[in-house]
Amino acid sequence: MLPIVYIKPGCPWCVEVIDYLERNGIAHELADVTRDREALRAMVELSGQTLAPTMDWNGEVLADFGVDELVPFLRRRGWGEDGRR
Repeated sequence: MLPIVYIKPGCPWCVEVIDYLERNGIAHELADVTRDREALRAMVELSGQTLAPTMDWNGEVLADFGVDELVPFLRRRGWGEDGRR
């Protein structure tokens, strides 16, 4: 199952995170919480808040984060500093 990244278009942290994931070949799904009410509900249920980005990695949640928080989160899941497995 791919990690889901809940985003708000135009959010600078969301843009930064998506860019990092794409540059490093980390597959993911995007859910735009401004256009999809169900995605917003799911994000709030998972994280208890409405801030983006929020990531659901097979039940492990990283909420309201930037790349600085994403890198250690990925390392704990077997991804290297360069974004590679």
